[in-house]
Amino acid sequence: MNTITEINPAEAAVSAPFFLRGEVLHGSDVIQKSRDLGVTFATPKVPFDRVVPPRTEVPPLLNVPTAEIMDFLVESGQRMLASDNPYMQECIERMCTHHILPRAVVENTIRHAVSYLDKRVLTAVLEQNFPDPRALDMWVPKSDFTGRKSFVRAFAPRLIHVMPGNSPGVAVQSIAQGALVKAINLFKMPSADPFTMVAILRTMADLDPEHPVVKSMSAAYWRGGDDATERVLYRPQYFDKIVAWGGGDAINNVIKYLMPGFQLVSFDPKTSISMVGKEALVNDETLDQVADLCSADVMTLNQEACVASRYQFVEGPQEDVDRFCERLHFHIARRAAESGDVRKLDQDMREAVEMMVMMDDEFGVWGKTDGKGLVVRSDEPVDFHPINKTANVVRVDSLDDAVKWINVATQTVGFYPFDRMADYRDRLAAGGAQRIVHLGEAGPSTIGNPHDAMYPLHRFVHWMAHEDGVEPAAPR
Repeated sequence: MNTITEINPAEAAVSAPFFLRGEVLHGSDVIQKSRDLGVTFATPKVPFDRVVPPRTEVPPLLNVPTAEIMDFLVESGQRMLASDNPYMQECIERMCTHHILPRAVVENTIRHAVSYLDKRVLTAVLEQNFPDPRALDMWVPKSDFTGRKSFVRAFAPRLIHVMPGNSPGVAVQSIAQGALVKAINLFKMPSADPFTMVAILRTMADLDPEHPVVKSMSAAYWRGGDDATERVLYRPQYFDKIVAWGGGDAINNVIKYLMPGFQLVSFDPKTSISMVGKEALVNDETLDQVADLCSADVMTLNQEACVASRYQFVEGPQEDVDRFCERLHFHIARRAAESGDVRKLDQDMREAVEMMVMMDDEFGVWGKTDGKGLVVRSDEPVDFHPINKTANVVRVDSLDDAVKWINVATQTVGFYPFDRMADYRDRLAAGGAQRIVHLGEAGPSTIGNPHDAMYPLHRFVHWMAHEDGVEPAAPR
C-alpha cells in the first residue's frame, strides 16, 4: 500500500509536481512512497480550491470544434517525441528509478502510445463511439415518428480519472479521450508513475498555455484511500463520473464513494488467456511457431498489461502439451532477456512454485523463480496470479473444457487455430469474455473497438436532451 510520511529534510526525494489547468505546482510538502518499489517522491499538498472548478463554469472545450481539438492533440504528439523535449526526457529518467519496467520497455511504451495521437486514429475513435459525432459540437436536431422534435447533445462531463500504474502509455490515451469529449479532467496519478501525465501536459502547455485543452486538464497525486482527500473530491457537487483503472482494491475504494449523480466507469481487473487447439501439436515446426505466438501474448508489456496472457489452455495429451511447454518457456525466456527485465518473482509465488516442483506427478515446471521466465503445467488453473513472465499452461482434452473457466473478468482470448475462432466466440461471450483475437495479437487492437465490453467515450459524456414540447396533432 502507498504511504504518506512527513517530510524529512535530510531525505532526498525526487520531485513530482502537479499540473493545474495550465500551471505547474511544485512542492515538497509530503513525501510519498511508491507501491511497487517503495521509492520515495515529493509532492505538494492537494490544493482543493484549484483542482475543483465551480459548476457555474462552462467547460473550456465546450464550443471548440472537435477538429481543432484533434489538430492540437496531433501537434502535441509530435512534440512529445522530439529529442529536445525536456519534460519527456526528464520523465523517462525518473521512471527508470520508480517503475518496475526496464527503461527500454518504458521508452517503447511511450513511443507506441503517441501513435494514438494521429488524426486518423482519433477520427475513427469518435466515429465508433458516437453514431453521430456532431453531438459533441452542437445540439443535434431529432424527431420521432409522432412528430415531436428535440435536440440532443453529448455534453462535456466533469471527470476524475484514477490512473493505472502498470502502463505509462495509458496517460496519452486518457488525455486524448478526455479532450475529445471536451471534459473538465482531474487525473489522479499512480504512485508507480507520478511523472508521465504531467510531462505530457507540460508539453502541451509549452505549445499554447491558453489552449482550452490545457485549461481543461489537471493532474495531482494523493494516496489511494486517503479519505481526507477523497471525501472532498469524490462528490457530485464537483464531478459527474469517476473513470477508474486498477486492481480490486483500487476499484473497491472508489465504489464506497458512489452516490446518485456520481457514477463509475470502471476499467477493473481483467485476466487474459490463450486457447491452443490440438492443431498446434501436429509437428515440431508448427508447435514451435505457435509457442512463439503464445509467448508474445504472455510478454505483452512484460506481462504487466491486462491483455497479457496468464493462462494457456492447450488441447492434447500430456506428452505433447509438455513439448509445447518446453518451447513456450524457451520463447518467454528469450523475450525476457531481450527486454532486460530481471525482476524475480515475489516470495508468495516462489513458495507456491517450489511446492509444485515437489509434486512433480501433478505439475510440470519449466524454468526457475528467478524472473527469467517460468512455465507451470497443471490440470486446472493455479490459484495464484501468474505475472512477471510466468505462464500457467492448463492441459485440456478439448477446448470445450476451457470454456468453463471463462468469466466476466476474462478480457482477451488469444486463439489458435484461427479457423476455429468463429466456433467459440458466442460461447466465450456468453461466459463473459470481451475480446477474441488471433494468438500472438493480444497487444494490437482494431482502432475504435469496444474496450472492456463498452464504448468508453459514449459513457463518459453527459447526454442532454432539449425538447421543444410540441405535441403530435390531434386525430381527426
